[in-house]
Amino acid sequence: MRIDSTARSSGVTSRSGVSRLGGNGGFFIGDGAAAPQAGAAAPIAQTTGIDALLALQAAEDPLVQRRRKAVRRGNALLDTLETIKADLLLGRVSEGRLNQLMVQIGQMRERGLAELDGVLDDIELRARVELAKFGRYPT
Repeated sequence: MRIDSTARSSGVTSRSGVSRLGGNGGFFIGDGAAAPQAGAAAPIAQTTGIDALLALQAAEDPLVQRRRKAVRRGNALLDTLETIKADLLLGRVSEGRLNQLMVQIGQMRERGLAELDGVLDDIELRARVELAKFGRYPT
């Protein structure tokens, strides 16, 4: 069974078509009093509330999007650092990876966290030293 509305029908009255006569306790149906008519059914409400809730669920929170973006950038930076570490252990570092690292560091500085900026400064200094070995001095 489907329930369309929880509102009560306004056409129903508390007095029934049954009347009580005097004190003898007898009941007579329809003794001249008209039986009340049933009220009209309430119109079915539109589902705009559900549509609005679904639209809100589909929209993503800007804070969540920023966090996801920061996590993606952080993972990309860690992957680049891992490959540079492996290159350093082999004794050859590619200039392209160092340039990629410098770009990623520039993107990570948007956060503005003091602890993160300190670590990024150390990584950037090391990348600049390695680039200086190639004769490149980035600004």
